[in-house]
Amino acid sequence: MQVTINGIDTRYVLSNEGGGPWLTFIHQLAGDLSVWDQQAGYFRNDFTVLRYDLRGHGETALSLGAFSIEQLADDLAELLHKLGAPSTHVVGLSIGGMVAQQFAVDHASLVDSLTVVGAPAFTPEDARPTFGQRAASVRENGTENIVEATLDRWLTADFRKRHPEVVEQIRDTILRTPPEGFARAAEAIRDFDVREKLRSVAKPTLVVAGKHDTGTPNAASRLIADTVPGALFETLDAAHLSPIECSTQFTALLATFLRSSV
Repeated sequence: MQVTINGIDTRYVLSNEGGGPWLTFIHQLAGDLSVWDQQAGYFRNDFTVLRYDLRGHGETALSLGAFSIEQLADDLAELLHKLGAPSTHVVGLSIGGMVAQQFAVDHASLVDSLTVVGAPAFTPEDARPTFGQRAASVRENGTENIVEATLDRWLTADFRKRHPEVVEQIRDTILRTPPEGFARAAEAIRDFDVREKLRSVAKPTLVVAGKHDTGTPNAASRLIADTVPGALFETLDAAHLSPIECSTQFTALLATFLRSSV
């Protein structure tokens, strides 16, 4: 389904067979809402499950000009308003985890719980040039230029070997991502920092890290758990995309957390 959010034609999928509390999933850079297919299928009987494509990703249009993580969080707030959601449990992966943190800080009244997966609280100074370089590279050469290196970071070699069909689906999603959508999102990541605001998060919080995640080291994820009062920290035997690589374990972990938060 499509709805206009802050002037942007936005794709979303709403599964509310259970008619329960709202549960929103936010995808990774160069991803789309399909990364959450398994979780949406599992939770739809007990929750009103919302998935959507970020600006310039999937089937959501690209806005004019640069955008920030704060603006992406505002997009989610407006989407929830348009759909009539009073509040939501929010789960974000990678850039989605950054958006989820920003959303919890800027729109606290809309948050029932926060789950951050494979995302830091800020982009370190020495890593910022990398995101600028990726943005420039993709603008010039398209996502074809980064797809193999991205897959290497996102999934362990063993998983890629055992599940080539999953790898192909993710590769196709990366390749379909509009270059400018990727570039502007990468630049938003470059400038992201909520370290000084996380202590204000007062809702139940779960932080999930992949043991083999080189893009978001475990220490970066643990910083969030150490900063948000009462936050839980868990690791899974995965690289960056732990909800894909350890889908059963991740879903069980999230289900347990949500049961304690409802």
